[in-house]
Amino acid sequence: MKRLLLGAAVLATCSSSAMAATIGVSVAYFDDNFLTTMRNAMQAEADAQGHDIQFLDAQGDIGRQLSQTQSLSAQDVDAIIINPVDTAATGKMTEVAVQNGIPLVYVNRQPEGSDLENEDVVFVGSDQKLSGTLQMEALAEMLGGEGNVAIMLGELSSGATHQRTEGVKEVAAEYPGIEIIAEQPADYLRTEAINLMNNWIVGGQQIDAIAANNDEMALGALIAMKQSGISPDDILVGGIDATRDALEAMKRGELAVSVFQDPVGQGGGAVESAIGLINGEDVEKIKMVPFQLVTPDNLDDFLAD
Repeated sequence: MKRLLLGAAVLATCSSSAMAATIGVSVAYFDDNFLTTMRNAMQAEADAQGHDIQFLDAQGDIGRQLSQTQSLSAQDVDAIIINPVDTAATGKMTEVAVQNGIPLVYVNRQPEGSDLENEDVVFVGSDQKLSGTLQMEALAEMLGGEGNVAIMLGELSSGATHQRTEGVKEVAAEYPGIEIIAEQPADYLRTEAINLMNNWIVGGQQIDAIAANNDEMALGALIAMKQSGISPDDILVGGIDATRDALEAMKRGELAVSVFQDPVGQGGGAVESAIGLINGEDVEKIKMVPFQLVTPDNLDDFLAD
């Protein structure tokens, strides 16, 4: 009887292992704070559901990301998740996954082409334009409806950059007393934002608020301001993502506003969608995770998470 029970246990173990799926993930950057949190959420969700997951760093290189997609397909993974480097250059990656019959989930950055028209290709992310709208509405109120605003742009290859900026501009246009006096890219990077802000400061133009496409650039602007002896009260700085560093800056009275983009909701949601596709379930073609405005008034709600 013991031998029979042992045999049954071994069979159950093998069956359980056979059911474990392997998900391959290509992330635009490993060294991005938001994407790191999103990646950790993917790992946690995969672990919780008993599936294997492997991550690859595209390092901001479109060619590398395509090669990673091809490599994952050759490994015959059960599903692929891609956080695209360039939202306008996803077509070939989609083609690779579709031709190999591998479910594909795009996360955080929505492809700009016809990728989602393919069966078993879905997107999990957020309405990027809304984040810019929420950011600028808050800044406009803090400015009293008047002032010069400069926009720090993310990577120009990212659809989120254009959508967030569009949201900012549409709100600014509603205020006759608000003028967009500058908009230049700092590629979502803190160091690039420091340099850009220093250039604006040296240029001597009056700036009353900075609308940065993400928190890393907002923090870079604040560092440059501090180096030049400019108070956060003199130039309001707004970011997007509500990263831990940004929340701490707001707690110190430096960052005026941010917009919470949920990396756990996006990361965990992408894995859930991938597993659903693997299991042949009906999965939402586009799953939107809500944005939330963060100001000093509700800061404690986000610091507590």
